[in-house]
Amino acid sequence: MKKIEAIIKPFKLDEVRDALYGMGIGGMTVSEVEGFGRQNGRVEIYSGGEYRTELLPKVKLEIVLADALVEPVLQAILSAARTGKIGDGKVFVYAIREAIRIRTEEKGVGAL
Repeated sequence: MKKIEAIIKPFKLDEVRDALYGMGIGGMTVSEVEGFGRQNGRVEIYSGGEYRTELLPKVKLEIVLADALVEPVLQAILSAARTGKIGDGKVFVYAIREAIRIRTEEKGVGAL
């Protein structure tokens, strides 16, 4: 099993979610997060004054799935989340040792 963690632009969430649902991926965790990378924040104007926003809003998706699904899911996320502009985000893949469904205590891929 693997865990895919993707940090994407918030306005791309629906597109990524639809692509994953279309593949039969029915579960994920979505969190609103803030961060910055090479874009280094942005400058905004409020009440005539200029200020710098260091942390930008992002969305973090967490998906745990069977090894066989990793590559197709990665390609779906990359295709749906890409704008071609700086700040599109990052995707990380982690190995998962065990998964347990709390309600039934089912273990492994069946718990997903």
